[in-house]
Amino acid sequence: MEKMRVLVLCTGNSARSQMAEAFLRRYAGDRLEVHSAGLEPKGINPYTVRVMQEKGYDLSSHSSKDVGQYLGRVHFGTVITVCDRAEKNCPIFPGVSRRLHWPFDDPAEVTGTDEEKLEKFRQVRDQIEARIKTWLEEDGIPHL
Repeated sequence: MEKMRVLVLCTGNSARSQMAEAFLRRYAGDRLEVHSAGLEPKGINPYTVRVMQEKGYDLSSHSSKDVGQYLGRVHFGTVITVCDRAEKNCPIFPGVSRRLHWPFDDPAEVTGTDEEKLEKFRQVRDQIEARIKTWLEEDGIPHL
């Protein structure tokens, strides 16, 4: 049986969608084929790398991907947008059986001290992880 392909889409593919991709890969194991992309890729935010490292994920070699590299080339069963801008501007993916929208705050918009920024990134990371686990349970996909 072919694995369902999932695309997690955000504006910059620098924080939220990268986190979601990492969590989905870990918790869904080999049951899903997971990708992430951005409408305007910006490179991975260094705070993303730091807070994911705290959870045992090494994203230091990851890169931001442009959604255009998938359009017309890869069929996705599910597209998940993790920010309102991506939801509003999401391109049409023919054959997608399900579009989900999980709006999370953009942690990169937080100003303040290094610790305040890290705290926002941690908060969003933990929200994304919880949402992923809930979705997998709702869909009957046991998570690892």
